[in-house]
Amino acid sequence: MAKGYLMVRAVLADANDRPAFEHWYVTEHMPQAIEAFGALRGWRYWNRTDPDVHFAFYEFASVAEADALVSSSALAGMVAEFNRVWGSRVSRTREILEQAP
Repeated sequence: MAKGYLMVRAVLADANDRPAFEHWYVTEHMPQAIEAFGALRGWRYWNRTDPDVHFAFYEFASVAEADALVSSSALAGMVAEFNRVWGSRVSRTREILEQAP
């Protein structure tokens, strides 16, 4: 069974927000999201080509688990909290990925 992943791509509107975003994501958001989602683990990257772009990955035991997250109250709650903290200062897209064989 292939593992599934949620990838969140976030784009900061103002580069000056990066230190605060970094601190908040590491200390609050990612640990809360891993727990709320029931993810196996999570990790992050900053884009070297465009330093205002941040990627977060959440790993699940199966693609079905990752797919189910899309319509879950857990994701809705984390999105609401993200929006409360960052509003329109950070735009995001989400994708479900399937590990290739």
